[in-house]
Amino acid sequence: QVQLVESGGGLVQPGGSLRLSCVASGSIFSINAMGWYRQAPGKQREVVASIFAGGSTNYADSVKGRFTISRDNAKNTVYLQMNSLKPEDTAVYYCNADILLSTYGSSWSVFWGQGTQVTVSS
Repeated sequence: QVQLVESGGGLVQPGGSLRLSCVASGSIFSINAMGWYRQAPGKQREVVASIFAGGSTNYADSVKGRFTISRDNAKNTVYLQMNSLKPEDTAVYYCNADILLSTYGSSWSVFWGQGTQVTVSS
């Protein structure tokens, strides 16, 4: 029905930057909130940033001023620009989206991507 595919992860040195992308595809009628989460080894998944259809955003305190979330509604894509990366940002990053399918009678549901690894290390 719906697929979310992340890209852009990788290995970067402390202080470096990465840009993550997540494209939603399938039988999509509308997308409300889109967001990024991360999960480090041995830790619970935590929210990083979220953005609503109207453009309002929220950030975890740990990334405020360093990360920027944005979206392209025409492309069903959400981005996460990550600057001034720290070793503690190392995690698998997941995107999610609150989607209304185009199938008649559908209700809003949350879909997740498969995750992309971000490693910050010298």
